Amino acid sequence: MSSSETIATPLPQPQHQQFALLPKIINGGIAGIIGVTCVFPLDLVKTRLQNQQIGPNGERMYNSMFDCFRKTYKAEGYFGMYRGSGVNILLITPEKAIKLTANDYFRHKLTTKDGKLPLTSQMVAGGLAGAFQIIVTTPMELLKIQMQDAGRVAAAAKLAGKTVEKVSATQLASQLIKDKGIFGLYKGIGATGLRDVTFSIIYFPLFATLNDLGPRRNDGSGEAVFWCSFLAGLAAGSTAALAVNPFDVVKTRLQAIKKADGEKEFKGISDCITKTLKHEGPTAFFKGGLCRMIVIAPLFGIAQTVYYLGVAEGLLGYQKK
Repeated sequence: MSSSETIATPLPQPQHQQFALLPKIINGGIAGIIGVTCVFPLDLVKTRLQNQQIGPNGERMYNSMFDCFRKTYKAEGYFGMYRGSGVNILLITPEKAIKLTANDYFRHKLTTKDGKLPLTSQMVAGGLAGAFQIIVTTPMELLKIQMQDAGRVAAAAKLAGKTVEKVSATQLASQLIKDKGIFGLYKGIGATGLRDVTFSIIYFPLFATLNDLGPRRNDGSGEAVFWCSFLAGLAAGSTAALAVNPFDVVKTRLQAIKKADGEKEFKGISDCITKTLKHEGPTAFFKGGLCRMIVIAPLFGIAQTVYYLGVAEGLLGYQKK
């Protein structure tokens, strides 16, 4: 009797610890902040390349990723490479926490009684996680893009003999809310959802598959070793990033509020796709693709490693199972 009670008592505890939300939220936040700090300059370059439209005579401000990096650093200095990072670091914590925790939650709910999770269920879990995150991602991306692209727009205006007033993220957010209410911060939400849901449908099942192929840790947790989670995050992140790059180009262009002189305005997703195809060709949808792969791969490699290592569990004194 006593032995059966001893066996029965601890059984619910691992399950409770496994799905405790607080450490997952903290892990997501830590991972997001570290990742963004490491790759933000490349993300800025990606945004400027994607928003850049080719002129009627083929003229362009940046010829390549390296040319954009060089010109931006020369004109704006080291800190110029981090324009918009404040709002990104502030909102990346809830964004990553929602994305990673939601995927984990839906995978748990969709797991069959015999402990299996079919590929279709993994895709559904990932897609739902992507759908939930756009609540935070859309305003974060909208504000970040204005800050990142401000230098490019200002440089183009200077060449035309004009000036562009500098606006902070706080001023921009306040003006958008004043003019259009809270929905003013959700400009481009459809394109953001298209990108993030598709990304998550590809990324999470691919990560889980690759992560399961590696060796397990010796602590009895059954989880992958450090380098396996990191490499799985790199591979899955770069693959998903390239696959959804056309959606990212559309989203970035729709969310750019200020355009350089002569650049086209877009009314919606289909209008952006049609005009971009007509004037720049299909290759325009892969602008900044290499940059995005370089950004997303380490971002998610770091995120998944922090998440799976259970950094927050260690800080909070939880036993990670």
